[in-house]
Amino acid sequence: MLGIPAKHAIRSLRASDAPALAQVFGDSWRLAYSGIIPSAHLDRVIGRRETDWWLSAARAKERHIVLEFEGKIAGYASFGPARSRGRAQGEIYELYLAPIYQGVGLGEHLFEACRSQLDRARCKGLLVWALADNTQATSFYWRRGGRPIASAIETFGTHKLEKIAFTWP
Repeated sequence: MLGIPAKHAIRSLRASDAPALAQVFGDSWRLAYSGIIPSAHLDRVIGRRETDWWLSAARAKERHIVLEFEGKIAGYASFGPARSRGRAQGEIYELYLAPIYQGVGLGEHLFEACRSQLDRARCKGLLVWALADNTQATSFYWRRGGRPIASAIETFGTHKLEKIAFTWP
């Protein structure tokens, strides 16, 4: 890992995080999926994850963790029981960092924090889905030791994209 910043913390989602998380979501999705997901659909997805959505997630006590760097929201992840039956009982649903914080090792910290929480919940095995065309994500999961076990098609409007399931024992 290159230059892991020492001034970071990982904690549970708070209602006060909602505006910053709406920004992180929009910025990270634009960076990750521009040119992959059709722009009209991408805009709709981002529009659904505004501040009110994050406030609702905080009230529902969903399994979200937030990564702070020097007191600012740098990213988040969500996780829980695997949504499909198979080799893994736990799943990381989302893991995103604001573009400015990508590439310095913070994603590893979020990933390992999710794994730790799932281990504490006694989930055996881990599953993560990523769009095949999102090479930054697929490379990240490959470097973390994940191996592809399945693929499926995700539809965005009339556009069909392959997604890959990575698993860890």
